[in-house]
Amino acid sequence: MAWTLLSIAGVLEIAFALCMKMSDGFTRLVPALFTIAAGLSSVFLLSLSLRTLPVGTGYAVWTGIGAAGTAIFGVLFLGDSPSPMRLLCIMAILSGVIGLKLVSAQ
Repeated sequence: MAWTLLSIAGVLEIAFALCMKMSDGFTRLVPALFTIAAGLSSVFLLSLSLRTLPVGTGYAVWTGIGAAGTAIFGVLFLGDSPSPMRLLCIMAILSGVIGLKLVSAQ
């Protein structure tokens, strides 16, 4: 259950970053409200998952999902550079997230 909550928290972290981009520096009300809701929900679910997961593992996976997911979304939909080195770095982040899951006792 903790890994499921952590995964959802990571997806909400992606939504948080994308909504923040759409809020244009919190000058657009609706995206700004979604930013706040996604951020609070993400942190809340992270905190629930940390009841059973080690804090280092949980936080690293949460930020990894958020960072890699946001970068992938940026490449696919926002015109961010899909350079080979950028994609390699994203893969390194995802490899680390998967590795932490595989070596976790939970």
